[in-house]
Amino acid sequence: MTDPDSLPDRRRLLGDFVRAHRESLAPEAVAGRRRTPGLRREELAARAGISPTWCTWIEQGRDVQVSGHALSRLARALALTRAERAYLFELADRRDPEAPVPAEIADAPASLQAAVAAVTHPAYGLDRLWNACCWNPAAERLFVGWLTEGCQRNLLRYVFIEPTARKLVRNWKDRARRLLAEFRADYSRGLNDPRLREMVEGLRRDSAFFEAEWNAQTVLGREGGLRGFTHPEDGALAYRQYSYSPADRPDTKFVLLVPAAQGA
Repeated sequence: MTDPDSLPDRRRLLGDFVRAHRESLAPEAVAGRRRTPGLRREELAARAGISPTWCTWIEQGRDVQVSGHALSRLARALALTRAERAYLFELADRRDPEAPVPAEIADAPASLQAAVAAVTHPAYGLDRLWNACCWNPAAERLFVGWLTEGCQRNLLRYVFIEPTARKLVRNWKDRARRLLAEFRADYSRGLNDPRLREMVEGLRRDSAFFEAEWNAQTVLGREGGLRGFTHPEDGALAYRQYSYSPADRPDTKFVLLVPAAQGA
């Protein structure tokens, strides 16, 4: 949820946004002189099927608990574009009940493929289901049993199900626990995607450890840091991990591992 300290500013921004779009709309019929530009609050409230008082309070930045469905009606009444609608729900800190189901998983965007290919250190891309969608030769060598030919590509299934991951990833249980907590932050943004729910249910069924950690409800932001590995051929390895999301496809991730000193 939103940081409580940011709520007053968000409510003010929400009120300014609604008022500006209300004032930009032409009334259906004009009788006589109007002192108010665009729609009156009462007219917008009637269009949206909400209380005029609520409409006033929203514009004034008051702490009004508006439901997602009421915001949806307000967005239609304001004739918002898709981007404007998403901004409205973001400012209101609500989930859009009419958000479309995400499209089929596409190939890795060109920007992500280029970034992965441009580096010599291990690097890979993740799609929104945390499947590896592209990787370079260094990553393929490092992640035995995941990026090697013939293996499944989902990072969570690799870490929680694949036996080679337990041998490769140092402090495997702690890393797996952290990885799942980071994934949960993404999961909340994809609740309309049945493929995401299906993947989670499969992991809960196939891994008792995943099931226990999923029920713990831990949520963490995806962060970098030191990553240790015990490679079957290269021995002990240490990397510092960095993660980024491409601006053109924020539902994907670019993950880079830069060699680090052991214990750094």
